[in-house]
Amino acid sequence: TAGCGSGAASRRVHASPVAASTSARRPSRAEVVSTAAVGRPAPSSSPRKPPIVWDPIPFGPLRKAQMVAYVHRHYGSFMKPTWRLIDPRVIVIHYTEASFSSTYNTFANDIPDSELHELPATCAHFVINTDGTIYQLVSLGTMCRHTVGLNWTAIGIEHVGYSDAQVLGDQRQISASLRLVRWLRCRFKIQIKNVIGHNESLSSPYHHEDVPSLRDQTHSDF
Repeated sequence: TAGCGSGAASRRVHASPVAASTSARRPSRAEVVSTAAVGRPAPSSSPRKPPIVWDPIPFGPLRKAQMVAYVHRHYGSFMKPTWRLIDPRVIVIHYTEASFSSTYNTFANDIPDSELHELPATCAHFVINTDGTIYQLVSLGTMCRHTVGLNWTAIGIEHVGYSDAQVLGDQRQISASLRLVRWLRCRFKIQIKNVIGHNESLSSPYHHEDVPSLRDQTHSDF
């Protein structure tokens, strides 16, 4: 995977990692974020895990059962229903449009979401605060509802902020994000082109949605 480990192979990918995956379209802001991480010289070994604060939301048997039911409704045509996130292939970048505490409470309170009115509640695996602190709310072995059509195979990263420009302009926050994304990419062997903004979800080759009314559903962040 580009930017993971050492050697000429890593350096060769640095030449144009975005161009290889975007062809005729302009690179998204999420791709700019993920590409910046590999624009620097490759280290001699896989990147270190960045400092992460473990601050879990409740995700007990009831919520896991709700996730199994959700997977049956949305992805049952191609996979066995489970609450487990197995072999993630995508990282989706979001921003919160809320403070950290408000975001945490929204994810922790297991009530139907205000947009799609489904259970379990929405969540993301990580939330990066404006001071650069990375909080992990959910185990990487557990699915989160953060991107319709991709929850079955995607890690979600929220950034506290109200626009992508705000997040990209916050040096502490974006530096933490780069470190986290790079570590996750290398750990799970996720290709750079599969680090996407929520707004790009419909173009992902991993996007699958069984509910017809939701097959074009996405958000505008990143």
